[in-house]
Amino acid sequence: MSTAKKDSDLESSRTEQHRVSDTGVVYEDENAIHEKDFGAGDTLYAKLQRVAGKYGLEQRGIERVPIDERTDSSVSNVGTMWLSANMVVSTFAIGAISVPIFGLGFVDSALTILFINILGILPVCFFSTLGPKFGLRQMVLSRFYFGYYGVKLVAFFNVIVCIGWSSVNVIVGAQLFHATNSNMPGWAGILVIAVMTWVICMFGYRIVHAYERWSWIPCFIIFLIVLGEFAHSGEFNSLLPLATGTAEAGKVLSYAASVFGFATGWCVYAADYTVYQPVDRSRTLVFMWTFGGLFIPLVFSELLGAAVATATINNTAFSDAYFDSGIGGLFAQVLVPPLGRFGQFCLVVLALSITANNCPNIYSVSLSLQVLARQTQHVPRFVWTFIGTCAYVAIAIPGYDHFASWLENFMLIISYFLAIYEGISLSEHFIFKRGSGGYRPEDYTNPKALPPGIAAVVAFGFGVMGAALGMAQVWFTGPIAKLCGDEFGVDIGFELAFGFSLVSYVALRAVEISYFKR
Repeated sequence: MSTAKKDSDLESSRTEQHRVSDTGVVYEDENAIHEKDFGAGDTLYAKLQRVAGKYGLEQRGIERVPIDERTDSSVSNVGTMWLSANMVVSTFAIGAISVPIFGLGFVDSALTILFINILGILPVCFFSTLGPKFGLRQMVLSRFYFGYYGVKLVAFFNVIVCIGWSSVNVIVGAQLFHATNSNMPGWAGILVIAVMTWVICMFGYRIVHAYERWSWIPCFIIFLIVLGEFAHSGEFNSLLPLATGTAEAGKVLSYAASVFGFATGWCVYAADYTVYQPVDRSRTLVFMWTFGGLFIPLVFSELLGAAVATATINNTAFSDAYFDSGIGGLFAQVLVPPLGRFGQFCLVVLALSITANNCPNIYSVSLSLQVLARQTQHVPRFVWTFIGTCAYVAIAIPGYDHFASWLENFMLIISYFLAIYEGISLSEHFIFKRGSGGYRPEDYTNPKALPPGIAAVVAFGFGVMGAALGMAQVWFTGPIAKLCGDEFGVDIGFELAFGFSLVSYVALRAVEISYFKR
């Protein structure tokens, strides 16, 4: 990009108070709103923003990041962000549930983990490349797929996703605290992790990246200790039968939905963590750093979890530890008997590692809340961070004793929503916009220049229909799901959700464009 072009883009993104769209509609730019309300006045928003500035909190919310503020010079930050967020106990838990919950052995679990993770992280890598180019947060970028008003539906679901993820994660951490000290109640461990996460997220993008840059190291070391101690124990059971037939297919596909939901869950946040990268940053570099930062910890941690879980089949100490104290009990069984106090110290460090996984959730929930309405945008990001923290703590405390079922059901449901989101957004990008040249990022606040969103909302409904036909939950099994697997059916909800939303969107969007011309 030429210097003149950069200067022109910078000037337009920083100084225009109003814009005129191709349709003749005059609308106020959100950057201008942000600067006006923050720069002067006695409104509550302006006062809170001045407090944020005084204490070094990030003040920018969903406003487009100007080019001269995209100064994150280290592309490796992109990789270490995801490396730390996934080199955590929650990822280990996804691997561990393959044996006791889904009835798989190590080999079929490992194959599912390897290939489904690749499938799940590719959309995250793709969306990450759009952050530097456009300077738009993921939910704001989604206006170009779902329209200015339709994206509010997606943002609402994303708020649920962020809070749900956080509650699941913090329960795992609290289990580890309890495994270390049985006198520590679950709610106390939940509060410790929640407060740590809130403090980091309150300061914003740069502090989140600074924390995530290094926090993976102690977790990786402890995971290596777990690997060594478990291998030395001789409890690894690699010979669990590799079944065949429809029952095995059902188990693998149902487990695949959980793995996919965890891996691809970051796609609705992806651009949030690259918007401060330089506008001329190589998209290939961003893609590869994101891929490595996701693939390595996901596959390593989940394979480790699946391996340790095999001991629950024939070893009553391991099975009792898991069913009595969950993932925390499983870790304690590996670390504490041979290592004593040091093993307990490792459990505490692993519990605190949940902070790295929850930071992206709680940082992004504030941005999704700001997308919902003008009124929510005028609540500073750090206030929403606090409210989001309170919400997931309120969910996690009563859910502490039902973690396994809560994790399984939540992971399956989240995979449905994410598959619908990807079916619509990826088809819009590749089929209708035909690449990044089809975007006009300066129109991100103008409803009249964005897609109407009718096709996207209706296609979202078709995606929900596909998920309902293919889901296999304890409370409902879809008619297509009943045709496969064993008596419990097979969960192919995310596959059908993706297919139904994509096909319906392509057909409806073609009609929408011919009528609305946008």
